[in-house]
Amino acid sequence: MRQFSATDAKQRLAELLDAAQREPVMIRRQQRDVAVVMSPREYDRLRGARIAEFERVCDRISAEAVRRGLTEEKLEKLLADDE
Repeated sequence: MRQFSATDAKQRLAELLDAAQREPVMIRRQQRDVAVVMSPREYDRLRGARIAEFERVCDRISAEAVRRGLTEEKLEKLLADDE
């Protein structure tokens, strides 16, 4: 992964943005990683993967809840506002 210091990132923004279209670029400040710049396509790919994984986790939790006897009626009762 290509790296830019925060100062270089400010001074060479156009170059940083061009590089980010090819691969994620790390921004460092005082020897610490502080940000990653990436293309919108790469961001969408990562976001889609996270959403898909979240949906798989929800499906597994739902299947386990059903296996343990949770029904729509029981869920409604659990979520009812008892105020």
